[in-house]
Amino acid sequence: MEAVDPVDVAGMESADVAGLIPLVRRIVAARVPDQATADDLVQETLARVLAAAGRVEPGMLEPYAIVTARNVVTSMWRDADRQRRHLHRVVDLRPSDAPDEGVLASEDRAAVAEALTRLSDRDRATLLAHEVSGQDTRSLAAELGSTAGAVAAQLNRTRARLRVEYLLVSERVEPPTERCRPVLLAISGGDRRRQREVDAARHLLECDLCARLSEPLVGRGRAREDVVRVPVRTDADIVGARQAAREVATQLGFSPTDITLIATAVSEIARNIVRFADAGEIVVEPVEQPRTGISIVARDSGPGIPDVEEALRDGYSTYRGLGLGLPGARRLMDEFAVLSESGRGVTVTMTKWRGER
Repeated sequence: MEAVDPVDVAGMESADVAGLIPLVRRIVAARVPDQATADDLVQETLARVLAAAGRVEPGMLEPYAIVTARNVVTSMWRDADRQRRHLHRVVDLRPSDAPDEGVLASEDRAAVAEALTRLSDRDRATLLAHEVSGQDTRSLAAELGSTAGAVAAQLNRTRARLRVEYLLVSERVEPPTERCRPVLLAISGGDRRRQREVDAARHLLECDLCARLSEPLVGRGRAREDVVRVPVRTDADIVGARQAAREVATQLGFSPTDITLIATAVSEIARNIVRFADAGEIVVEPVEQPRTGISIVARDSGPGIPDVEEALRDGYSTYRGLGLGLPGARRLMDEFAVLSESGRGVTVTMTKWRGER
């Protein structure tokens, strides 16, 4: 009997399960009227079926999927009923009153003023002339002996630096290493090329201060508006990450089947962050070259994976969950890479291209 390449088998399982998506959708939709909830349940069903695909005969996948879909829906309604019956026991703990707004505003103005003093005289004067006095870049360029484009670029860099210095003043801290400011500036300015040059992703895993300060800087400056960042800490964030991936994939014109596969892969990666790292981030981004696709980068600051090769082996699982994990997510995507550093965290990068593989 001719041997079969395990990679090919994995691909066959993924394709077989993908073909069941319309059937699963019909079963769930007939029982769950809310579209968002139905989508989540379809993905949970898909994850369970894919996890079991290696242990189920190909001809048994369809009935297995039908039973699994019904069980997932039943569990959802049972949990909802239990929550309703115990609702009266929930204590409504309302948040305390916010701190005095006047004090906060005063502290904020002081922080901005001090941050401005940390800029160079030229950068500060140019920024104030543009932002406060309303002077346009063309007239500023004439005064500085430059061009309007160069002045605009200078203003972007100055705003990025001001944001960084403002956070440092507000936190009353100074960067512990020489790498910190370049990394924070690259993040604040949304300069992805510079972020790669300074190896920002690795530094954020190593420096607790920069990891904390990077959160309010993310998405600022010149960063692309179509990049979606989702902090992941709890099970509720798994749903948020899944929804973000689904929305971006829909905007890019992916098929309903591929959208489900992408959202399921993101769900599994986010679930790993919650279970093993406590906190992390998932970044969802369109890719236009060389063809249209979607890129997902998941980072955490957990203990790392001792043996990445073993963790990517089909069937590997370190917890009693769906068992899909990294191997299943890899099968669902076109490109997949894992970088792990012991004690510093894991970065998973995966890409799905629109159309045929």
